[in-house]
Amino acid sequence: MQLNQNQVQDALPWQPLIDALRTMFTRDVVSPIRHHHTLSVPESPDATLLLMPAWLPGEYLGVKQVNVFPGNSAKNLPGLSSNYLLSCGQTGQLLAQIDGNELTARRTAAASALASSYLSREDSRTMLMVGAGRVARRLIPAHMSVRPLDTIHIWDINQAAAKQLATELRDRGINASACTDAELESVAREADLISCATLSTTPIIKGAWLKPGAHLDLVGSFTPTMREADNEAMQRAALFVDVKAAALVETGELILPIQDGAIDESHILAGFAELCSGAHTGRAALAAPDTAITAFKSVGDSREDLAAAVLAYQQMA
Repeated sequence: MQLNQNQVQDALPWQPLIDALRTMFTRDVVSPIRHHHTLSVPESPDATLLLMPAWLPGEYLGVKQVNVFPGNSAKNLPGLSSNYLLSCGQTGQLLAQIDGNELTARRTAAASALASSYLSREDSRTMLMVGAGRVARRLIPAHMSVRPLDTIHIWDINQAAAKQLATELRDRGINASACTDAELESVAREADLISCATLSTTPIIKGAWLKPGAHLDLVGSFTPTMREADNEAMQRAALFVDVKAAALVETGELILPIQDGAIDESHILAGFAELCSGAHTGRAALAAPDTAITAFKSVGDSREDLAAAVLAYQQMA
């Protein structure tokens, strides 16, 4: 079975995908640390091969291959391509080859929505989306599937991109508008939920802007030098992650404030394993749940890919 981008979209509705992620983090999954390999490319910058395996013993075995070729921009080709191979956990026979780009975007957005179901206020209505790319287009409907959001603001370093996404959302009946650089602070101060999916290496969202009860969803930073929120945001928020061990070594969102002495590892209260099992109940467990500021930092995990791949296969088989 081969599933292209459109088929993956059809096979992974938000609520079933969120539920699949929730269940996967309560199961006995083997998920080795991702493999990083540098590849030399003649007359081009070095490329990176990422391999992300995970398996449910006796059920399913999956691996995502991600190829990052920075030199492709000069060839008018995408710099990143990805495929997911899902095999039988009993025989090793291939079951499905799945478009990895769409699989990753959807499971990433679903992971943020899963976190929001534990961490944001249930009455959250106003969302600020920082970023207007592929993942942002999925984060908005994913978050809307778990909270009654009725007002969406969008900011992007490229104002035209923010306006285009706002137009697309309005065409679908969603109350959306682009905000300018000058409006970003005031919009952030009023937002119940702020989601960030950018490639920024300097903070965009400031902790001073976060109102009582706000939830901050940080998606973009995936290297030790990238970050989307400042030290004060990390200090003010009750911090949660998808996987603590990976987050502490992969994202500048945590590495940099820890290096600065603004926070330490103890500020991270729980990951998905604790939230999904009920060992930590998220916002409900905080001292002042109505006014607490929460933050979730995702770095991605092979269990999320496996959950999405198994669901897509079962939906389309």
